[in-house]
Amino acid sequence: MKYPMFGSAYYAEYLSHVKPEGNKSRTDLDLSLMAKAGMNTIRIAESTWSTEERSDGVFDFSYIDEVLSCAQKHGLNVIIGTPTYAVPSWLIKKFPDIMLTTKSGKIKYGPRQCIDVFNPDFKRYAERIIRRLIEHTASNPCVIGFQLDNETKHFDNFSPYAQKAFVAYLQKKYVTTEELNKDFTLHYWSNAISSWEDFPDLSNSINGNLLCEYEKFLRSSVTDYLKWQSEIIAEYKRKEQFITHNFDFEWRGYSFGVQPSVNHYDTSSSLTAAGCDIYHPSQDELTGAEIAFCGDSTRSLKNEPYFVMETESQGFKTWTPYPGQLRLQAYSHLASGALGLMYWNWHSIHNSFETYWKGVLGHDMIPGAIYKEASVIGQELKKLGGRICGIKKRNDAALITDNCSLTALKYFPIDEKLSYNNVVRYVYDSLYEMNVECDVVDINALDTSKYKLVIAPALYCISSANAKKLKDFVSSGGVLFATFKSFYADEKATAYSERVPYSLTDCFGMHYNLITQAKNLCVSDSNVHFYAELLEADKAAVVHNYEHKYWSPYAAVTRNVFGSGVSWYYGSYTDKTLLKETLRNVLQDAKIPVLEETFPIIVRSGTNEAGENVHFILNYSSNAASIKCQYDSAKDIITGESFEKNDDVSLSDWGVRVLAE
Repeated sequence: MKYPMFGSAYYAEYLSHVKPEGNKSRTDLDLSLMAKAGMNTIRIAESTWSTEERSDGVFDFSYIDEVLSCAQKHGLNVIIGTPTYAVPSWLIKKFPDIMLTTKSGKIKYGPRQCIDVFNPDFKRYAERIIRRLIEHTASNPCVIGFQLDNETKHFDNFSPYAQKAFVAYLQKKYVTTEELNKDFTLHYWSNAISSWEDFPDLSNSINGNLLCEYEKFLRSSVTDYLKWQSEIIAEYKRKEQFITHNFDFEWRGYSFGVQPSVNHYDTSSSLTAAGCDIYHPSQDELTGAEIAFCGDSTRSLKNEPYFVMETESQGFKTWTPYPGQLRLQAYSHLASGALGLMYWNWHSIHNSFETYWKGVLGHDMIPGAIYKEASVIGQELKKLGGRICGIKKRNDAALITDNCSLTALKYFPIDEKLSYNNVVRYVYDSLYEMNVECDVVDINALDTSKYKLVIAPALYCISSANAKKLKDFVSSGGVLFATFKSFYADEKATAYSERVPYSLTDCFGMHYNLITQAKNLCVSDSNVHFYAELLEADKAAVVHNYEHKYWSPYAAVTRNVFGSGVSWYYGSYTDKTLLKETLRNVLQDAKIPVLEETFPIIVRSGTNEAGENVHFILNYSSNAASIKCQYDSAKDIITGESFEKNDDVSLSDWGVRVLAE
């Protein structure tokens, strides 16, 4: 791309009640305002199946045609989204079984994303609307790509269709029911079956391992579903048009951690470009950590720049950005390697469910403070062009993530207040605050030859092959850092009957058998919370012991030289101060330099298409700041200011510098 993608989702269908101004239609006025603000891309069509197919087989693409016509007029690119995540009521009236069934029963019509994708009637009608829409729009010169569905997940599908498909999946995997009984210990509490016809409804199962397998199967169904859509679009699209999807993340009122209901790595194989939706805290809670984590995760799917298909412009009252924050957020996305960003959405919706998820324009539809700051961003991005678009990175550290471990620790929790994603973010955020960049990589996609350091937070499930991969990595000179709750079970979450860390006790030079709650437990004056493993050093050096009347003989942190490399094990959830101190030593072992600057000054670096080394200096603070230039000679490509090594580089509150060496 010659310039960053910058724009928003746009729904002309939602604005029929808004009066036009003068001779301009509302669409013409909106798109002219976008172009004036330096925006260049809109996403349309992904949520309005009932408008595009008003009744069975009666299609109406007039709204889409109007938007495409205005987009061409104002020089805007368009991304077409398939509208399959929100179904029309006439379809449910005709086929009620299309509605999703969860553990709680069948969902009633109303919300989005409540469809059983295993239902053959849904698939048949979904294929028809996809084909008609893509056939209608693919040849338009302003259409640059397509988005599959929207934030697709398995939505805890326990429908008869889904469970029947799961039994078929098991029958391919296991020749006999007795093999299944043995593998999942179904004899426990008389859950064993002697015939496939006796396989029970899983919605009230007590077997966490079988439910882990079911969720793995459901994640694969999302991969299959989006691949199916991608293959349909490939029949119509032009060679240069991309296919993407807007992956989302575990939601805690904002994007937080690894998505439990989709394997992003597996599913990204059906995309020509990765994409995601990133929402985050704002105002005094804005840290940039969510932008960085979700961006690093998405970039690592294909080791390529990616699209931010949705992010907030203002949204809820707690998200209304302070002056300067909208601009800081935009550059933060680009600093992670994004090809650009789009807001959800352009206009604030005047009624229904998302009335107060506010857009670039408020309910009065008049350009205000958010529009003005977006215009500053748009003009700067237009000026900077390819120098800032699709920054590529070569990180020396990889943080491993794993859907199997995430699901297993849902059914076999560390603590009711400490989830898998809590541990992942605990480690990632510590590195982020230290200005250490890393790729965030699915365990099954890990290429250890690319890294000096591999970090494994709560990698509970590990296969023999992946354990060997990590052992060989350390033996050959790599550095491995693992936390508690790692290397304990196989990929079905079955606890190994061998000493833990499974297959790696020689690599770590330690083992453990006992676990305990963290009451009145400390390590080097740092409090331990929730959970601790009592480590027994065999050959490893004890870095820290626990401080406790009874648990003090046991190690809390160990370091072991194994072959040409080093392995570290961190046995409990401590205050972040001790974790950061330990990580500094780990990074020293890996010969990865650590900057003097720490949060709230964040430095993220990469290389642009021209081969320039580019450094984003981001100030996540309401106070102005100044840092020393780390580079022999650099220029701020936004302002044109030049700096030599050790010159003061000033940053306003919530300020941004982009230095090119």
